[in-house]
Amino acid sequence: MEHPTEHPAQIAERRRLAEADESGVPWRRWGPYLSERQWGTVREDYSRDGEAWSYFTHDQARSRAYRWGEDGIAGISDDKQRLCFALALWNGRDPILKERMFGLTNTEGNHGEDVKEYYFYLDSTPTHSYMKFLYKYPQGEFPYGELVAANHARNRRDPEFELLDTGVFDEDRYFDVFVEYAKAGPEDLLIEITAHNRGAEEATLHLLPTLWFRHTWSWAGGTAVPGLREAPGAIRADHDELGTRRLYFATDTPTIFTENDTNNERIFGTRNAGPYVKDGIDRCVVHGDTTAVNPDGTGTKAAVHHVLSIPGGDSATIRLRLTDTELADPWQEFGQLLDSRRAEADTFYDDVTPDGTSEDEQRLVRQALAGMLWSKQYYHYDIERWLAEHGVDPLGCDPSVRNSAWYHMVNDEIMSMPDTWEYPWFAAWDLAFHSVALSLVDIAFAKSQLDLLLRRRYLHPNGQIPAYEWNFGDVNPPVHAWAILFVYELEKHRTGRGDRAFLENSFQKLMKNFTWWLNRKDTDGNNLFQGGFLGLDNIGVFNRSAELPTGGQLDQADGTAWMALYCQNLLEIAVELAADNPVYVEHAQTLFEHFAWIAVAMNRIGKDNESLWDEEDGFFYDVLRLPDGSTTRLKVRSLVGLIPLAATSVVGSRLDRRFPELLAGAREFIERHPAVEALVHSRDAQGSGADGRHLFALFGEDRLRRILARMLDEDEFLGPHGIRSLSRHHAAHPYTFHLHGQTYGVGYLPAESDSDMFGGNSNWRGPVWFPVNILLIRALLNLHAFHGDAFTVECPTGSGQQLNLYEVAHEISDRLTSTFLRGGDGHRPVHGTRPQFAKDPHWQDLLLFYEYFHGDTGAGLGAAHQTGWTGLAAVTATLFRVVGAGDWGALREESLS
Repeated sequence: MEHPTEHPAQIAERRRLAEADESGVPWRRWGPYLSERQWGTVREDYSRDGEAWSYFTHDQARSRAYRWGEDGIAGISDDKQRLCFALALWNGRDPILKERMFGLTNTEGNHGEDVKEYYFYLDSTPTHSYMKFLYKYPQGEFPYGELVAANHARNRRDPEFELLDTGVFDEDRYFDVFVEYAKAGPEDLLIEITAHNRGAEEATLHLLPTLWFRHTWSWAGGTAVPGLREAPGAIRADHDELGTRRLYFATDTPTIFTENDTNNERIFGTRNAGPYVKDGIDRCVVHGDTTAVNPDGTGTKAAVHHVLSIPGGDSATIRLRLTDTELADPWQEFGQLLDSRRAEADTFYDDVTPDGTSEDEQRLVRQALAGMLWSKQYYHYDIERWLAEHGVDPLGCDPSVRNSAWYHMVNDEIMSMPDTWEYPWFAAWDLAFHSVALSLVDIAFAKSQLDLLLRRRYLHPNGQIPAYEWNFGDVNPPVHAWAILFVYELEKHRTGRGDRAFLENSFQKLMKNFTWWLNRKDTDGNNLFQGGFLGLDNIGVFNRSAELPTGGQLDQADGTAWMALYCQNLLEIAVELAADNPVYVEHAQTLFEHFAWIAVAMNRIGKDNESLWDEEDGFFYDVLRLPDGSTTRLKVRSLVGLIPLAATSVVGSRLDRRFPELLAGAREFIERHPAVEALVHSRDAQGSGADGRHLFALFGEDRLRRILARMLDEDEFLGPHGIRSLSRHHAAHPYTFHLHGQTYGVGYLPAESDSDMFGGNSNWRGPVWFPVNILLIRALLNLHAFHGDAFTVECPTGSGQQLNLYEVAHEISDRLTSTFLRGGDGHRPVHGTRPQFAKDPHWQDLLLFYEYFHGDTGAGLGAAHQTGWTGLAAVTATLFRVVGAGDWGALREESLS
């Protein structure tokens, strides 16, 4: 693999990124920072019982002002979400104006919350100089009631009832509404909206591009009231901080003005503050109530009302321009600028995508990264203020009030969200994986996201990283160090320069979090870690975040292995930093010793030295340690037992020459501690591997082969589209545990969950999940860098085909990528059995990046727009086109240069 050079200056988007990162030009100030759903979030919940879904509902959202953020369709805002723009629509039949995506709450859906719309993120550059979005809007009445009733009637073993199932798209009676944004400058946005009538008959569509201010003025300590007003051919927006903006539109189009204030009469049965409220435009357009809007043409929310009659098979286009400059002719060169930004986006992605990538793979990469970039949202949550508004003493840490121990947190940034509708809030380990995918196109933003959760306003004073909005005090797997190291090494490889300041700053804060893990999640101080659910929701026999029904505690194979990986990553960072500052050699030595003790502990547990490793099964399991000191292995073959494989790292041979004192210290430590020395010898230690490299792993070659034999068995973990989260063995042989007359069990469920554990809206008992697959691929590449080509295994198990570990990693990656690629029959596995996606030209090239995938078919499941960590598909589609069999090891050497 050739060492890359700087990207050519003639790539316009690269130039914009450089201007933003090096000169502070605000190219990222405006972007797709509106959520798809603000209602039903913890931030907006001021209930006594913490029932966020019922406190602020979809039905209320059109009439009730939000406290902490805004939502909308294909929306944009500035980076503090002061001024917002989005699209509203009405087909002449719906009972309400379509201003936001509709979906079911956690209790309404038979598999938890679920958006019931079809929309697609088609394109975006990192600076959002060009973006494209598609919404499919039915021409018939939107079946709100039918979707709720049909899903409510189904149980957890039934499939979900989707919008396509209602028949509302039959005979192509719908509009394809494309929204495109192009930046003429950092503060000058061109907007083109094109509606295609896919049906055979003429249909009327009301398009209402809407401009409004986030409601910031009526809360305690609020701001001055901003204003919108009519201006010649424009809506003028004046804001104390943002200054003046104008939304230009065709001069013969009517405008509608109201206030972004709550309709208290409708929501609470009390008097409104004024005659014009948030739902005024809905009441005017849908219900004909012209008294609901301000005839004087002023307010804090306004829309431009286009009524389009579109013949069957035809389209109509409108143009707008949102700018900070007063323009005599806002349409001059509009088309030329838009075409230029489209072409520049093409050039940018041609540069991102490796040579030899197929057209379908290019489409996958572009839509995956577009989804990642569209999922950047403004996230605002001042917990001390939020607690005070609940009438709670912020310093009281009342455990009955959600997140009360996190009163120090102030969130006020653009963040990468897991899913713009189902998960419109950050999650710690999701964000780490997001940053890896985002680093393919925007290293600076990726680094900023990784840094964010380590800042003092996020990281708890005790060192804990906040997990997710519903419970910041819960625990996600500690993958932050891995992601930071990945992004650092990628930038160093691309540019020849590593960002040592970023790495060192991260290391200091990560060590604080690492210490929190040592002190809080190792109950007995024996280097075996608990951690709770650790992001794997329902994977265990019991709810691993709750008190065990047996009493005692659960020593977790995955929790312990995550800590082993954490040690490895921090050790690698310390070695990198030691090149400039030898004080980090001592840190590296300490981390090596932590890793060694964890490795020993995984083989010693309880009074009978019961191990997390089961010699008979050749697999790692959680161990239940009972109050009487006895232990029981919970023999569920799942990702819990494969995470120890992920805890594998390799360091280049230059370590010997650069830091001989580190190797000498490691040898002395091993010789001084018989338990460590015995473990090293029992692992069939081979010393240095290929080209003198050093391997850090929790087991030796014999156990490696046994684990891989199970992982690569198509009757166990190896599915057609990646590594399953639970072995298929448990389909015929479910694991059961009997206690006090009650039976607890885990069986293979390749699709949705059949329980309500953690809300029932995700499933780790069979489906394929991209993030853990990526970590397993990384481990295999590291193992290949150490063992070389001579080390082969049967893949798939029982096939007679021998592959080296690079080839195994390549095979798993190809299976993951195939989830999204069109087969010979035009079918993409991700779309399941939906004929529209296989045969209809207006559907077949549209990709949805689901949360997880059917373990046997690859059909998408869970959150439908979780481009977040499933955006890693852009990595699997390109990785092995740029990393050859010998390249990964060379990269490990480069990390020490």
